Amino acid sequence: MKKISILLIAILLSSCAVQRNSKAQLVETFFDGFKNSNYSSIKEVIADSLTITEGDYVMQYTSESFYEHYKWDSVFKPAYKILKLKNKDDQVLVTTEVASLKLEFLENSPMICDRKFYFKAGKIRRIENLDCHNADWKIWERKVDSLVSWVKHNQPQLNGFIHDLSMQGALDYLKAIERYKEQELK
Repeated sequence: MKKISILLIAILLSSCAVQRNSKAQLVETFFDGFKNSNYSSIKEVIADSLTITEGDYVMQYTSESFYEHYKWDSVFKPAYKILKLKNKDDQVLVTTEVASLKLEFLENSPMICDRKFYFKAGKIRRIENLDCHNADWKIWERKVDSLVSWVKHNQPQLNGFIHDLSMQGALDYLKAIERYKEQELK
């Protein structure tokens, strides 16, 4: 009887470890999908409904609408790197470093951010963006305001890029940055 109890405890502990590792592995696969430009691997690890929160801002996605977000993000050529990954209860806490063309322009590259991942039925169902330790939101806001104002007066055909989260919106954002930089060099 004692051997059976010890065996059951060992099985339970090992299954908990496998579950924790699999959640961490889901998060790693999620970021690898961005790193390797492979949305198929991301789609495999996200639930049919994905919620991303940032403060009071809540974004709801289906796997199809998240693909649109993925395409928007990919235009800026992001480089994601996991710095720390920790299982905590049923969540995974992750510290990432991300660099991109957009963040470079906003003078906040690389950004180091904490995120909390939640799961349902073996898939990522919610990502809570917690804090970006090294973000300078004043510089960010100043750079965005300057770019939007410059576009309004010099490149009106690109107006609205800042709120357009489609791939075309990202391409317009990048074009606005490039033209703004060219103007600064003159």
